[in-house]
Amino acid sequence: MATLVQSYEQQYSVLTADITAKIGRLKNGTAENREQLSREIQSNFEEANDLLEQLELEARGPRVAAYRAELQRVKQQFKTTLGTNGHLVGEVSESEDWGAGDERRQLLDNSERLERGGRVLSEGYRVLLETEQVGAAVLQDLSVQRETIQRSRARLRETDEELDRSWRVAAGMSARALRHRALLLAALGALALLTGLALYLALS
Repeated sequence: MATLVQSYEQQYSVLTADITAKIGRLKNGTAENREQLSREIQSNFEEANDLLEQLELEARGPRVAAYRAELQRVKQQFKTTLGTNGHLVGEVSESEDWGAGDERRQLLDNSERLERGGRVLSEGYRVLLETEQVGAAVLQDLSVQRETIQRSRARLRETDEELDRSWRVAAGMSARALRHRALLLAALGALALLTGLALYLALS
């Protein structure tokens, strides 16, 4: 979503800069050029308003309000410039009704809106693809980590088994040592008994 918002903001910045440049040219243009520039600026205002509406859907906050205030300031500048040149094409108002009355103009406006909507959809689709790629990369990383954990668990099980076998071997060796010690003590006891008996018989 952040990438889409940044794209809208970048498009809005480029669009307002273009509008400001056209307003500057509007001051010194001929009547025919002023009329053409006025139509282009009006169309740009509509496009900028559409971008702000998309921004409001994606990210509400003080930045969007600042963008709207800036757009209103540029509209007022446009209106002032038209009034100064005595050539007002349509009326700039809060409702943004530019008075495009003929059917051809309406068709052009609809075509432009469809084109802008197509660009927005294309941008959204591009962001969706990027998000999908990021998700796939994350899933791949998780799969690798899962395999690593499984291998670590297998090594731990093998280590436990080795320790268990070593413990059993050590226990067996200890038991054998105890048996040998008991046999040795028994042999020494028997030898001492026989020695004592022999001495007794020899002295009696």
